[in-house]
Amino acid sequence: MRAARVVGVGALVVALAGGAYLTADAYDVAPGVLTLAPAPSPARPFPTAPGAVPAPDPKPVLTALDPAVERPSAAGVQALVAALLADARVGSTAGIVVADALTGQVLAQNLPDEPHTPASTAKLVTAVAALSQLDASTTLPTRVVSGSGNQLVLVGGGDMMLAAGAGDPTAVDGRAGLADLAAQVAKKLTLAGTTTVTLGVDDTLFSGPGLSPAWVPSDVAAGYAARVSPLAIDVAKMAAGEYPPRYPDPAMQAAGQFAARLTELGITVTGKPARASADAGASELGAVQSAPLPEIVEYFLHTSDNTIAEVVARLVAIKMGLPGSFDGASQSVLRAAGQLGADTSRAQLVDGSGLGTGSALPPTLLMHLIELVIDPTHPTLRQIAIGMPIGGLSGTLSDRFTSAPTRGLVRAKTGSLPHVTALAGTVVDADGRQLVFVVLADQTPDGGQWGPRAAIDGFVAKLQACGCR
Repeated sequence: MRAARVVGVGALVVALAGGAYLTADAYDVAPGVLTLAPAPSPARPFPTAPGAVPAPDPKPVLTALDPAVERPSAAGVQALVAALLADARVGSTAGIVVADALTGQVLAQNLPDEPHTPASTAKLVTAVAALSQLDASTTLPTRVVSGSGNQLVLVGGGDMMLAAGAGDPTAVDGRAGLADLAAQVAKKLTLAGTTTVTLGVDDTLFSGPGLSPAWVPSDVAAGYAARVSPLAIDVAKMAAGEYPPRYPDPAMQAAGQFAARLTELGITVTGKPARASADAGASELGAVQSAPLPEIVEYFLHTSDNTIAEVVARLVAIKMGLPGSFDGASQSVLRAAGQLGADTSRAQLVDGSGLGTGSALPPTLLMHLIELVIDPTHPTLRQIAIGMPIGGLSGTLSDRFTSAPTRGLVRAKTGSLPHVTALAGTVVDADGRQLVFVVLADQTPDGGQWGPRAAIDGFVAKLQACGCR
């Protein structure tokens, strides 16, 4: 009897417990299949993104040339060349060549194979060499690695356009910032419990003199170029402007600014920065990257910045196994042009920018390079075609070809030295035919650039307008 009562009580407890659980399940207090909640509405269809549509066909940056457009006659273009040679502001010794961009046919010329002083049109050789030899994704790193003891070593990777503060991801000059680099380093030092360091600077990427013996000292004093270094802030400018004075030791000036950024973040830098060599296996504490190489090339074409052109020429030299010096750079960029089929047998360069005394290039060499950069079969060089200044709109041509119809139809690299005025690029004529032209006038009279520029610009304007039947 007692056993039956125990069993009955146990069954009752189980039943009550089960009922309580079912009640909790129905009210969604306990997990289970029961619920008193209303049935959910049917699920909405899976959303579709309005932007998830097939992409349109890409539009070419430079439209294809129309072969049906009639090209100008050789006699008509030669008559324009003869008129330019008769202009005393240019003179009969100028090297000139005009060709049809689509077929490569030379329409007119004067001393096309004779070497002439190129001035800054030599930057076209450096640009072509860089984009043909170096990968388009190339960026220039500025790193900090560990040295011996509590030493940090700031390692220059070729970026002479660092920002003293934070970098600007939309800029070329100032893409990477020393403040950003200092923040990376300070964070790691703080986590390691290090608050006091010394600073070394490794600027051994380049070799040889930082100032070319072929540069006229007054040009350096005038700010036309800085000492070439693998490390600098804002191309070593001491003040704002296009051609301000430059710091005599760009790498050490940048190191001083980096030390200041570390100090602002609570890291004490004892003593002054000093040159040091980074060990190959040293641990990296931070790094910032420049703009990609094609943007840097466009920058020095657009602004005709001599220093940045020299940096890029040195990078080509290092890639080709030559010293990162003036000699190595000038040899390497000509070698790279030759590998693309250009005849460099009579070409001579003393630097990568055209600033120095002693460079000489045949007009036909520059013509060939321009034909390459506008050729769709060489897409890696296309940044040069779109990076050259545009008449009346941008860069060193912003104040030239400012009137219709030439405005916007001339893309060319300028060149200026005492008694040298050069222009090399393309123009679209009134019929829609693209022409390649090179003018190297290197025996211009006294009086500066205004007269020769006006004569050459007038010649290009006539090419654009004539049709030349």
